[in-house]
Amino acid sequence: MGDSPRPGRPDLDLHTIRLLRAIEDAGSITAAARTLGFSQPAVSQSLQRAEARLGVPLVQRLGRRVRLTEAGAIVSAAATPVECALAEASTALSRLIDGRVGHVAIAGFPSASSTIVPTLLSTLRTTNPGISIAYSEAEPPDALALLRDSAVHAAITCSYPGDGWEEQMQALTELMALTLFYDEMLLILPDDHPLADEGTIDIADLQDDEWVAGCPRCRGHVVTACHAAGFEPDIAFETDNFTAVLGLVARSLGVAILPRLALGTAAIPRGAVVRRTSPGSERAIHLVMPVDALRTPAVNATAESLMHIDGAPWKLRRAAIGRAA
Repeated sequence: MGDSPRPGRPDLDLHTIRLLRAIEDAGSITAAARTLGFSQPAVSQSLQRAEARLGVPLVQRLGRRVRLTEAGAIVSAAATPVECALAEASTALSRLIDGRVGHVAIAGFPSASSTIVPTLLSTLRTTNPGISIAYSEAEPPDALALLRDSAVHAAITCSYPGDGWEEQMQALTELMALTLFYDEMLLILPDDHPLADEGTIDIADLQDDEWVAGCPRCRGHVVTACHAAGFEPDIAFETDNFTAVLGLVARSLGVAILPRLALGTAAIPRGAVVRRTSPGSERAIHLVMPVDALRTPAVNATAESLMHIDGAPWKLRRAAIGRAA
């Protein structure tokens, strides 16, 4: 209740403040009208309405000239700080509209955290130093939930062949997705495996092997790839930790399929080798946002930077940027 206007509180507005400052500076209503770009009758009527509304005279007429009353001087004195505040707000708004400042919250999947995301943050620090970024790591399903809850402005996500990504995005009509890259899926074998010397390995030749599965989505890809090759994989171990997957394979405890990006910052341990698969497969890397997100300048600038990142350091294949199906 403390914010409600008290009875008798003067109803002061910006127009009246500017009007009184113009009258004080010009010395007459006619001259003030010329300064403000209004007619003299319009200024006089505005002044009369202000005095009636405030319940106190604002000017004292001295022939053709006027001077401010004590009340009028109080109102006029507010012009300088008000105009300064407006100028500061205008400058800040201009910087925001130009995408030079702003705050953007992003979520991204784990293997993007050590590759794509640091490159994005470094680029923005150079090109848009006024944009602050908050980053949180989240697997794609959790990242989409954060988007729907408006907890983040954008999410870097990934999808695997046959995982229903297209159908999911078609159902989430409030979101849009841009496909950025394609990330090759690679086979990890113990270096003493009978096929370790082959450059490319047919997945069908691994039906008698035990498998080490990574994150749930990687596990789903292993199952899909093996089913396509005509067998059910014997998944002996599962872990969300890519480094642990490599360690298990290096100890000859199974074979695995991992995305190339996950290997981009991981040291392949002694005892493990990386090979291509036949048939080959890729996961897709996407930028997902609310459908109207690009209307926010800072989000638009962040998306532009992300779409221009070079995926060559991680051997990612560039997608033709466009809305995902």
